[in-house]
Amino acid sequence: MDFTKESLSKAITAFGLDLYNELNRSDTPENIFYSPLSISCALSMVFLGTRGNTKTQMGQVLHFDKTASEKRLPAVVSEHQRESDLHCLVEGGINLQFKNILSQLNNLRDGYLLTLANNLFAQKGYDFFQEYLKGVKEIYGTTLQTVDFYNSTEDARQTINAVIDKQTQGKIKELFAPGIIEPQTVLVLTNAIYFKATWEHQFDPKFTKESDFWLNKNESKSVHMMHQRGKFKLGHVAEMNAQILCLPYFRQVLSMIILLPNDISDLKKVEQAMSRENLARWTASENMEERYVEMYIPRFKLEQTFNLKSALQNLGMVDVFDRSKADLTGMSPSRQLFLSKVIHKAYVEVNEVGTEAAAATGAVVSNRSLVDCEQFVADHPFLFYIQHNPTNTTLFLGKFCSP
Repeated sequence: MDFTKESLSKAITAFGLDLYNELNRSDTPENIFYSPLSISCALSMVFLGTRGNTKTQMGQVLHFDKTASEKRLPAVVSEHQRESDLHCLVEGGINLQFKNILSQLNNLRDGYLLTLANNLFAQKGYDFFQEYLKGVKEIYGTTLQTVDFYNSTEDARQTINAVIDKQTQGKIKELFAPGIIEPQTVLVLTNAIYFKATWEHQFDPKFTKESDFWLNKNESKSVHMMHQRGKFKLGHVAEMNAQILCLPYFRQVLSMIILLPNDISDLKKVEQAMSRENLARWTASENMEERYVEMYIPRFKLEQTFNLKSALQNLGMVDVFDRSKADLTGMSPSRQLFLSKVIHKAYVEVNEVGTEAAAATGAVVSNRSLVDCEQFVADHPFLFYIQHNPTNTTLFLGKFCSP
């Protein structure tokens, strides 16, 4: 199989689900929301500058190695030649496909506002290869910025926060809280994605009512429950005892997919089965049929910040954070360079008009009676993701379980 835009989207989804499992380790139910696309894209800029074992680890965690393996390499070649071919295949394919996806996402036209911004901030005085700087600028639209972490730590923090604030339309005010940036910081990666879109079929606010959202079988909280009836793609996953609803945004370029367990106690079962292959199977055209649906979905807003360093280390991305082992010699001749922080902050608001999200990382009314409508009542914890339909790329992934 050739290295296609679909294979890169598979890598982004697989990495996003791995990360979900790391972020979902809390014993108490917690909301989760982040952007697999934004994080993958930003980390791939670092990947571009890695060599040796650091590159191998990052390639495995980001699923870039599996993506490359889909294109056959000669079976009988020297180890050096095979490594060289794999290097060219991975970097060439990934860079071209990221450039293609970013180009499409930056040109969504009316009804959408999406800004994806990746940034690298490095300690002043480091010598970076011009070829690397040219690469990240050409592919990712990123200019590496130098700051003085060592002598002006607070100024560096404020500079980074100001850049992110501007790039996310003011939705993410302070990516780095005081004390997060340290004088010994050498390289900081940030990723910001701002997204605002209107539904293909908007909810009428006059049908939004206060209703119970069940946290578990015994506790509930009051939410503003949106309601509409119309024709939507709906699927049933028998082995998971769950429903899947597809809510398209304007002109159906992007969609929100909601995975709703029929029973509140089945959420863990759905989470454990949530793999790239299963998601593709559950949402395949033979499982998702257009039906008349009466839906109830809560209006909600989430804002979360993640320090992803430990999660990425747990997944196997170890050396890049280790001062003595990091090999970023594709970025700079310095052997002292290592990745200090990966902070991701995400914001989402879902309402009657559509969805507004940032991360730093009218209905077709049926004439049929209510009896003929499928019911989709999201009054208990559910999973959701937002995807770019032409490339099947996962922009955002989340869990809503506590208003």
